[in-house]
Amino acid sequence: MDYTSCSLCPRQCGVDRTKGEAGFCGGSDTALVAKVMLHKWEEPALAGDGGSGAIFFGGCTLGCKYCQNRAISGKPVGAPVDSARLRAMMEELIAQGAENIDLVTPTHYLPTILPALEEKLPVPVVYNCGGYERVETLRRLAEKVDIYLPDLKYADGALAARLSGAKDYFPVATAAILEMVRQVGAVRWQGDKVKRGVIIRHLILPGCVDNSLKVLDWIGENFAPGEVLVSLMRQYTPMGGLDAPFDRRVSDEEYDAVLSWMYLNGLEGFTQEADSATQSFVPDF
Repeated sequence: MDYTSCSLCPRQCGVDRTKGEAGFCGGSDTALVAKVMLHKWEEPALAGDGGSGAIFFGGCTLGCKYCQNRAISGKPVGAPVDSARLRAMMEELIAQGAENIDLVTPTHYLPTILPALEEKLPVPVVYNCGGYERVETLRRLAEKVDIYLPDLKYADGALAARLSGAKDYFPVATAAILEMVRQVGAVRWQGDKVKRGVIIRHLILPGCVDNSLKVLDWIGENFAPGEVLVSLMRQYTPMGGLDAPFDRRVSDEEYDAVLSWMYLNGLEGFTQEADSATQSFVPDF
């Protein structure tokens, strides 16, 4: 796995990033780290008291139009790092009390990341991604990732095409999540913290309740209660530039409808309060 004829993500651009060619993500053959921090706002079962040791990578393979991290995801920005420096960053975060190492939007830099994970870390490694992943790429992460934290954004292909330029999102992401669960198994707890397993995030979008219900249906149909966890997110915040209904927050009625469906499907996990829909939770990039 390298940066030549790049096929790391489902877009499979085929560019040679070592020669300066840019694919959809815009990344070169040098990993860019946009932010390193103890992240206290991840799910409580991840962040704990010390926080997640978050490493945010610049650029993204999805480019969602409503992304709250647009400052770093919309284009590849950050400090260039090699594998040795990336490993040092992980160890520095652990020394500061990080409960885990949280790799945020990492896929397009995996050739740099994988060597940094060769020697097992003393805390879990979290793979925090948009869910739009190639199974073939994920297989390279077997035994290196303890907790997968994918989004499952869309069941509606037209919605995925409109907002993320990925009409095939649902079949690709569901295949990826099945591979993630195959690798790490059912959720395992140590006290009040998750130490291994898959936590599926779903961001409710305004005016798109049907999309959310279909996402939850798929999870309920494919996993036993407690086998995976669901993080039902209501933090959608209008970032500007989108027409109705994406120019407003999720209503109480919309959230309650989706939350009820989550419970009807027997799904376990995490929920968010209404005041999560604010830019104050977005890290300062």
